[in-house]
Amino acid sequence: MTIKVLNVSFFGLLACAVLAFTGGSATAKPVKVWETSGFMGPESVVYDSRRDMLYVSNVNGQPTEKNGKGFISKLNSDGSVSKLKWIVGMNGPKGMVIEGNRLYVSDIDSLHVIDIDRGRILSTHRAPKSKFLNDTAVDSAGRVYVSDMGDNAIYRLENGAFTLWLKSDALEFPNGLTVQGDRLVVASWGVMTKGFSTKVPGHLKSVSLTTKKIISLGEGFAIGNLDGLEPDGPSYLVTDWMAGSLLRIGSSGRAKILLYLNQGSADLEFIAAKRLAIIPMMMDGKVTAYKLD
Repeated sequence: MTIKVLNVSFFGLLACAVLAFTGGSATAKPVKVWETSGFMGPESVVYDSRRDMLYVSNVNGQPTEKNGKGFISKLNSDGSVSKLKWIVGMNGPKGMVIEGNRLYVSDIDSLHVIDIDRGRILSTHRAPKSKFLNDTAVDSAGRVYVSDMGDNAIYRLENGAFTLWLKSDALEFPNGLTVQGDRLVVASWGVMTKGFSTKVPGHLKSVSLTTKKIISLGEGFAIGNLDGLEPDGPSYLVTDWMAGSLLRIGSSGRAKILLYLNQGSADLEFIAAKRLAIIPMMMDGKVTAYKLD
């Protein structure tokens, strides 16, 4: 499998380095707990607390390539592989979220609904005008949101209808998503120029679920090419795909680097009860778990 290495602008790397340090008390470096290899472009990890299992989406090709080779892996919570190719026949599966007995998976221009107990795809919802569906999130009413990073848009699945919910340049190429109460928090990649490069790196944004108003989180400092997004108390754990890092972003919008990683650190999972951050390393074909303090 080949995944192209993307060029990040010097400004983007500099901004991330300058804004990473926030001062305050020292934080212990995360400790690696386990690492599992053998994946094929792992993009997202989600934890199934009901079954104590992990699911990993494998792009297995270029991110926008419709090759039918994408699949979902099933892991035990200790990182050991239960079934490498648990759900197959996808194209470029990426973000995932669980609601009840359903696993929702974005796939280029589609959203798959998987019955977890049966281990099969129940339905697939298409969004023909979308360009690059990425992360997923679900609200308290069971509505599923999907970021379209390629078109500055967010789609929503509600009552079986998968439609465009919001489109705005103010999203600045949305990637990671998480719902908190009446708002959708968005990790923006940043305003793209050529390919996936950016002149101004992204930061966290907040979107009202009722009014759809978009605001920057805190002061809106430019941080990096943000990918995975998980809440951790009043702050957020966020990965920077391009720079290869795990960040903690506070409510002020300032970031602190917790880990330096390789390029391709993608859509992480965070199990708060275990203080475990699980990061898919897309370029390395690995999934690694770190214990946080």
